[in-house]
Amino acid sequence: MVSDTKTALMDIAEHAARSRGVDGFSYADLAGAIGIRKASVHYHFPTKDDLVKALVTRYEARLCAECNAIDAVHTTGGARLRAVIAFYRSALADGKEVCLCVALSTSRESLSEPVTERIGDIRAMMVSWLKTVYLRGADDHTIECVQDPLAEAYATLALLEGAHLAARTDGTILTFDVVTELISNRCR
Repeated sequence: MVSDTKTALMDIAEHAARSRGVDGFSYADLAGAIGIRKASVHYHFPTKDDLVKALVTRYEARLCAECNAIDAVHTTGGARLRAVIAFYRSALADGKEVCLCVALSTSRESLSEPVTERIGDIRAMMVSWLKTVYLRGADDHTIECVQDPLAEAYATLALLEGAHLAARTDGTILTFDVVTELISNRCR
């Protein structure tokens, strides 16, 4: 039951952070959502920083697992790039949420230095993985016009994160599709 409560708290907090930002919810909100006392939330996560650290750790593991799954299922660079675009698209919840790193980045001033460093580490991991996707795509000719795989990786991550913000602002996933169409069309 303790781990179920902790997981439920993390799920609710992640949804709240992704839809309203880390400053958009309180421990009272979390407690009310699952019918426990606020003190019980503090039992699992003494501070909001502890909760955010746990969310970031879980998100990083999920993102690593997704990249590994994409690598296992898709052999070409183009297929991998399309798969990661689809993964980011699915994280939008029809334009109502953004990925956790984007959500937390918008609340940077409210985060501790260790959390912002972890977000940087996650972004660096994604850039590194995307670079391998572009290298593969250049080698197997399934991504058109690859010039500099590292620069392309940085640009792609910025595009995906920006597409999240634009779709969230517009409140529709269609904005994400329009923004990412340029890189999708480069894949064969």
